[in-house]
Amino acid sequence: MGARMRVFLSPEEERTLWELRKATTVIQRVKDRAEALRLSHQGWYVEKIAQHLHWNVGTVRKTFKRWQEKGLGGLWDAPGRGKKSTWTEADMVYLETCLREEKRTYNSVQLAKKLKRYRGISLSPDHLRQVLKKRG
Repeated sequence: MGARMRVFLSPEEERTLWELRKATTVIQRVKDRAEALRLSHQGWYVEKIAQHLHWNVGTVRKTFKRWQEKGLGGLWDAPGRGKKSTWTEADMVYLETCLREEKRTYNSVQLAKKLKRYRGISLSPDHLRQVLKKRG
């Protein structure tokens, strides 16, 4: 068992974390981090918070450290998580132009091959279909 860590909150911080926990537009990870801080303020030990949230003890400690270093902003994930797109807006505009102007029809396999040949972009037919469907 490591050294005891505890977070002390002002009434204003506690109210903000409570409201954050109840907000409908905030992702669950952020809500859980807010709850961990509130529980620590109420006197819960790190191990009990970890057990309650089904987290690792190190995750709780990391959450506390981010709160101490960054405050409220430390509850959110850093931007840039996940893989970056290999295609650009111009690539999709190119495909849409081909679909509109050419007299033939394409399926997703043919569009993926066309994108690879003329733009050098490799997308699976399934992923390409999803991207085009989102664009309408």
